[in-house]
Amino acid sequence: MIDSLICEDLSFSYGKTSVLNSFSNEFPPGITLVKGFSGCGKSTLLKLAAGYLSPKSGQIRTPGGGKPSSASYQRTDLGFVFQQLNLLPLATVRRNLSLVGALAGLPSATVEKRIEHYLGLLGLSELAARLPSSLSGGQQQRAAIARALIKEPRVFLLDEPTSGLDDLNCQVISRLLRESLPSHCVCLIATHDQRLDQLPHESLDFNRFLPIERHLETLV
Repeated sequence: MIDSLICEDLSFSYGKTSVLNSFSNEFPPGITLVKGFSGCGKSTLLKLAAGYLSPKSGQIRTPGGGKPSSASYQRTDLGFVFQQLNLLPLATVRRNLSLVGALAGLPSATVEKRIEHYLGLLGLSELAARLPSSLSGGQQQRAAIARALIKEPRVFLLDEPTSGLDDLNCQVISRLLRESLPSHCVCLIATHDQRLDQLPHESLDFNRFLPIERHLETLV
């Protein structure tokens, strides 16, 4: 069985603006940093891997060999932390996590065990009964990460997870990613935060996949 996330000859455009052009890569279990400047296609790659966008050409195979657009993959195997976080504003932190677990079809006892586990790792146990609006930006980010990990997903995608956060929040998140991800998890982190440079098993400089960057290389 395939345990990697595999991109094969991916191309994608927003209108006439090409973002990805014949991109191929295999992402094995472990952490891969997808680095690069804003606009280089990092977030687009994550949305393609999540099945939220469809490539113009090429394909993505998820661990197990399915397609990202599969409802079962998105429900049970995918964890995504958006830049906007997307926590449910009228639900407590605990409720945000339990809803994700229930939608994934997990037994309630498993959900409760994982809620305690991940809230504890992220220093949020005492905040479980609070609404997202009462939390700081760093606490909201940690809650969003805990929510995505409730499924213990096979593919875990984080879009700029430490952008704008102070060093302490960055350290808490980095420690969790380094020490507590499921062993089978393919983790892609789109970032330009240099504080995460010591974190990954692999790094991918996405700037070099920009068509304009390849053009400029001929002038150097």
